[in-house]
Amino acid sequence: MDANHARAEREFPAGADGSAAYPETMRARAFLTARTHHDAGTRERAGHRSDRWRAVLAGMADGTLTIGSRTPVAGLPAWVTPEVVRGGFVTSEPSAGGPLQPYEHELAAHAGVPAERRALFTYCLTEAGLARLYALLDSGRYEITVPEEGALLTVAWLVRAQDTPGALELVETLAPFADRLRFTPRPAALPAPTARAVHRRTVAEAGATLARRRPNTAIETQREALTVWQPFADELLTHWLETAGPGPVADRAPDGTWRERGAALLRRYRELAAAHTLCTAHRDPKGNAGILRGALEETVVGRPLAPRQLGLLRHAVESMVRKRGRPGSARHTELRVRQAAQAAQPSHHAFAQLILHRLSALAQHTGAADTAPLVTAVSPDEARHTGLPAGAAVPAPLRTVVENALSAPPATLVERGVVTSAEVLAELVPQLVASTGAQSYRDEALRTLMAAHYRAFRNRRSLLLLDLARQVRADELPWVRATAAYRTGDGRHPARTALCELGELAVQAFPGTLLPNPLIRELGVLARQAETDAPFVEELAVDIFMGTFTPKFLAAAGVAAGLLEGTLYARYYGIDYAAVRDLAATRAAGARTRTAPDFAKLCTERAGQIPGSRGSSLAASGSVIEQAQILTTHNLATLVSRVGIRPEPGWEHLAGACFRTVCQLTARVHGNPRPLATIKDAAYAWRQMIFHLSLCAPAAQARAISRLDEAAARHPGHVSARLAPALTGLRQTVAGGVPDTGEGRLLLGWSTRRHWLHPARPA
Repeated sequence: MDANHARAEREFPAGADGSAAYPETMRARAFLTARTHHDAGTRERAGHRSDRWRAVLAGMADGTLTIGSRTPVAGLPAWVTPEVVRGGFVTSEPSAGGPLQPYEHELAAHAGVPAERRALFTYCLTEAGLARLYALLDSGRYEITVPEEGALLTVAWLVRAQDTPGALELVETLAPFADRLRFTPRPAALPAPTARAVHRRTVAEAGATLARRRPNTAIETQREALTVWQPFADELLTHWLETAGPGPVADRAPDGTWRERGAALLRRYRELAAAHTLCTAHRDPKGNAGILRGALEETVVGRPLAPRQLGLLRHAVESMVRKRGRPGSARHTELRVRQAAQAAQPSHHAFAQLILHRLSALAQHTGAADTAPLVTAVSPDEARHTGLPAGAAVPAPLRTVVENALSAPPATLVERGVVTSAEVLAELVPQLVASTGAQSYRDEALRTLMAAHYRAFRNRRSLLLLDLARQVRADELPWVRATAAYRTGDGRHPARTALCELGELAVQAFPGTLLPNPLIRELGVLARQAETDAPFVEELAVDIFMGTFTPKFLAAAGVAAGLLEGTLYARYYGIDYAAVRDLAATRAAGARTRTAPDFAKLCTERAGQIPGSRGSSLAASGSVIEQAQILTTHNLATLVSRVGIRPEPGWEHLAGACFRTVCQLTARVHGNPRPLATIKDAAYAWRQMIFHLSLCAPAAQARAISRLDEAAARHPGHVSARLAPALTGLRQTVAGGVPDTGEGRLLLGWSTRRHWLHPARPA
């Protein structure tokens, strides 16, 4: 039986079910890498990973850790940021714990207190400590890398706002952990960014990438060969050709002057060999240059050449002349001019050093508002200082590094090719959401603080959670709750605008891709800020699926019912959206529960399984989850109906873009020994195509469907053949039939049997 083992949520690898099996496997793998890998840096990093996995296993064994819980570390509340390793497992060490940071030592020395966290905590609550925190609040010159580092800044803000009860309550919450966690911010040279522009990399990160670009040994070896050893070989050849006369080389006895010049050549060889050590071919005594040099060493000291050595000398000279021409001839000169031009091309390392100098003038902790001046051609002044040729263009790989630091609205970054996938977009969205959400605070210092806090909070890695537990939200942290009363309604309109723009951008730029969970979470945050009833649902992890769904899945299906009842989408997937709508309405009017059992039963039945039974395989669980995605449209209906997105290219264009993705993915199935993950993604892109087609006007829908065969024909021949049953099924649906009859097939991603798109096994 084939089972699709592709992950549904990349953060939680297969086997991450809360047992010790997965951590033990990961520890053993890291330990093996630490002992056997050829690279020292890789061994060191693997050693650290092995230590963390050992800490996970120790904590699970002694009861310190409860994997799958919102409070996985004994004695630490949910708001403490845990140290998360792969798969959502945690160690016993909080992210804000560990040894004191350098800035904490500096603060202790400045304050004249012991270098201990509790002493620093106490100092920050004194008049002098609060004055320092006030200065940081006003200047904005601080960084928060983990949320806890913003806690005492919040205390200071509350004190200054004369909210003494709020400040005291927050201090009382923090005090039990003051000796273990760092609650003080990191001073920074410049204020934190507050604009709505986002960046994929900071200037400092781009600079670090460039600084790691060392000279390419192979290229520099070739450069040395072209500029040092080939010219020297030409000199050796020319020197021996002087002894040829009318006959072969060494036919004429060399005189004393020739020997003196030969001795000088040998002395220069030793100097060159000591200074230029990359190229080693010149040391080969059997190479042409080595034969010429060895013969010269014998001749210079007055020893006659043995017959064999004389034969090798003459053969080497003839070979060199035949291959490149005599030195000074037109053919030889043309070759050396061409090689000199090649060797004169500046290295990427040299360009990287130039760009690093340009970057040094910019703020390092944020992106660059304009990257064009950073990657412009070498100026005459720069040429004088660097040795690079004036007017030389920066190589494309280095331009890409710099352009990744561009700070601009997300749509601009997508257009410029900086954001290349929905996953990359999801990485950037917290920057936008931070500035948008912070607009609801009236006080500027508090606005800056909350934006910095949110950016740090979004670096918090997700936990492995079981039994439908949800991840900790930013507003659950004590210092965020303490400032909730200072929010106004002013942030709703910016949040609605950002929500719509971001939703449109994601659907328009990546129409054939599922919205990744990090992006869905940010859309959910914006929806709450906008006070919009928009049920966004995450992609569930197949390997920890418990057979149940939260009520928001049924709410999202109800939204889809209102949009898609009676459409091509409903007919293709055989959905009774009237019944779904009634089910959602009944659930909304009933008592609140943690699960939606009627929705789980519907998904299980649609997947062809027995309600109430746990799936016996990943494929069985995946089939149930896929039915939930079909019923909810995995957020597309919510974006259209509740958010109001209207992507500019139009639904017909997006349907065509989705089908191109289907074809590209189907092309990868051919010859693929493990094609199931690719088949799954192709089916998801197909589903999004059906959704977009369903929103088209009848004429546009018919036009788009009529073009699908032609679009498939632009890909390798096997693509059309593989997709023919799916296209037939689509046309049967349009004609009023059902897709999975006759030669038509319903295209789904998961199957408990061999998938019909799976390549046939060889006979």
